[in-house]
Amino acid sequence: MDYERLIPKKISDIQPSGIRRFFDIAQRVEGVISLSVGEPDFKTPWAARKEAINILEKGKTAYTANAGLIELRKTVCNYLKDFINTEYDPGSEVIITVGGSEAIDLAIRAMIEPGDEVLVPEPSFVCYSPITTMMGGTAVPIVTRVEDNFRLTAAALKEKITPRTKLLILPYPNNPTGAVMRREDLEAIAEVLRDTNIVVASDEIYAEMTYNGEKHVSIAQIDGMKERTLVINGFSKAYAMTGWRLGYVAGPQPIIKQMLKLHQYCIMSSPTVSQYAAIAAMEKCDSDVKHMVEEYDMRRRLVVKEFNDMGLPCFEPEGAFYVFPCIKSTGMASMEFCEKLINEKKIAVVPGSAFGASGEGYVRVSYAYSIAHLTTALDRIREFLEEHKK
Repeated sequence: MDYERLIPKKISDIQPSGIRRFFDIAQRVEGVISLSVGEPDFKTPWAARKEAINILEKGKTAYTANAGLIELRKTVCNYLKDFINTEYDPGSEVIITVGGSEAIDLAIRAMIEPGDEVLVPEPSFVCYSPITTMMGGTAVPIVTRVEDNFRLTAAALKEKITPRTKLLILPYPNNPTGAVMRREDLEAIAEVLRDTNIVVASDEIYAEMTYNGEKHVSIAQIDGMKERTLVINGFSKAYAMTGWRLGYVAGPQPIIKQMLKLHQYCIMSSPTVSQYAAIAAMEKCDSDVKHMVEEYDMRRRLVVKEFNDMGLPCFEPEGAFYVFPCIKSTGMASMEFCEKLINEKKIAVVPGSAFGASGEGYVRVSYAYSIAHLTTALDRIREFLEEHKK
């Protein structure tokens, strides 16, 4: 068999996720402390787990409607009305997906065909550009800068728009930088988009994790933007439900209708037990989410201070649970830094270059780990820097 002829070049040319690469290395090397994956160290809140146990005991394990349990879609709509002050019809404007990842995939596949352009602010999560490539589209990076707090600016957006632009990814709060878009930033972005035919895929998976007393604002809340915005969120981060694989997308009915067809043929429906657990999570676990965010905030402040004290300038994240320290002073490229760190000190972090070319010179460190875990890792990183001092 000539497998090279069988596999399309656009697929074989896609590089594996840099995040998973270092996670996999960490799994193979004994004694590694991994700060590489964005997975909460908290257990799923008991109310959600209890509901899942109850559903299993009752044997409610059949398929749900393709779009998801109507009870969960109604709960999602109630939540979005309270959280981002935006109303959706649970019958036609919401799909329950297999994690936020499937929602992103559906949004791009439903919208993009060969020749289309997708604008992707970078550094950002690793999946947007590869999915665009798979659809024959072109991912157009928009570099964000630490001088702008890693926010997308209206000027940078306007410069990249062409007649072929169809979709803007808006990944805030941001992975890997922890940047957050404030209302005034979103209003400026909306002003650029209003006279275009561009749709926004707003990846808000970290929306519940913002700090300094600032509440998350969705671009769907801005005047005139709901009709052109797909709000993507899920249960993995805020509710510590990564393995339950459940997310959702809410947006304009004409686009949701097309996304649902793809979901029907590729997935059928999201996990039934997870859907019932998610209802309990949304209705009963606000205090659990508040507690987790408070813990993340404490860790955030600790990790930022430690990196700055080490001489690695660290942007103070305003959301999510990552820091993005600059390692340019070491003279090492991001990949080299991470490889040496895991081999010499058994600490796994992710090279900034995994999140786009503009991430070179940085590394991503997750603080979704215990204080003891973080403190040990930070001590080893400090030793590593001393041993490689120029």
